[in-house]
Amino acid sequence: MDAAPFLATIAEGLEAAGLEAILVGNAAAALRGAPVTTLDFDFMFRKTPANLGKLKRLARRLGAVILRPYYPASDLYRLTVEDTGLQLDFMSDLHGIRSFASLRSRATAFPFGRARLLVASLDDVIASKRALGRPRDLAVLDVLERTARERKQEETA
Repeated sequence: MDAAPFLATIAEGLEAAGLEAILVGNAAAALRGAPVTTLDFDFMFRKTPANLGKLKRLARRLGAVILRPYYPASDLYRLTVEDTGLQLDFMSDLHGIRSFASLRSRATAFPFGRARLLVASLDDVIASKRALGRPRDLAVLDVLERTARERKQEETA
């Protein structure tokens, strides 16, 4: 399935809502060239009262339901669009990442539709998956690390 239409809708929605969020996880890794798949889109954002309002605006724009917090002990906010199956997870904390500002400093804006989407660096995705330590995250580390090495070799060639 081509995720570009979904990513364009998400990027345009984030921009319209005024919510700065950074795509992380396997979706970010895939955009960075890693041969991985995912069923959802994960984002890091700053959890402030203003941004929670923006998250609600994004949900309305997408026709999504927002579940907050999705896991009672976490700071995960899940937006789901029943008609399309689109699922977006927004986290204010990310294992292995010091702060939103540090993640933002290494992110790159990718154009989708009429907007741009901030995408975490592959090194940050790797650091987060390693720190999280779940079996499903550890299972893709070799692929992500190989992709990161190949990208660095291409940059120096």
